Amino acid sequence: MRSRYFCSMRIDIITALPKLLESPFSDSILQRAIKKGLVEVNLHNLRDYGLGKHKQIDDYQFGGGAGMVMMIEPIHRCIDSLKQQRNYDEVIYMTPDGERFGQKMANGLSLCKNIIILCGHYKGVDQRVRDMFITKEISIGDYVLSGGELAAAVVSDAIIRLIPGVLNNETSALTDSYQDNLLAPPVYTRPADYQGHTVPNVLLEGNFSLIETWREEKAWEHTKKRRPDLLP
Repeated sequence: MRSRYFCSMRIDIITALPKLLESPFSDSILQRAIKKGLVEVNLHNLRDYGLGKHKQIDDYQFGGGAGMVMMIEPIHRCIDSLKQQRNYDEVIYMTPDGERFGQKMANGLSLCKNIIILCGHYKGVDQRVRDMFITKEISIGDYVLSGGELAAAVVSDAIIRLIPGVLNNETSALTDSYQDNLLAPPVYTRPADYQGHTVPNVLLEGNFSLIETWREEKAWEHTKKRRPDLLP
């Protein structure tokens, strides 16, 4: 039977450490999305484009200082090879000083057809890479990781789960935290009474209008308590 799904996105991730990214895409929701053909994720080992006998991809900083810098030429070679095959909506660089990643950005990126994500490493990339090739710089938080691989996995997960057909219940993503600038309300499952801790009656009575109102109120209360900065 022909699948009712079609590949709606391709993500090409450029990394010096591709093995770090194999696990996130080999299980659970992301694996199912790939198997369904809804998304294609390709890992590109930057060392395949490295210079000389030893496939060099980094060198010392001009001006001195601690830490190695990823060289422009291997990155240019890789990006140029990819761009010869298709057009890309965004070429993203994962960096601590990029724009803070959030649900609104994830929503926008989920509409893209083709994306390149470049993972930084060592002390980062030669600034000319950012000036010449990068269209969007993203940070997942105000802290520094050993490399951009884990951050790239986070961004990819947030984007892929929004693609139609990825989640079994497509309305699930619409009720996630941050979709409407509110945190998600509390959720419960069986048993209804656990050691005297009971589920709110409104969730057990089957009145979906009241349930929806309760959820909206709890989402507002939860957000006001934990993230008041999200509220108008």
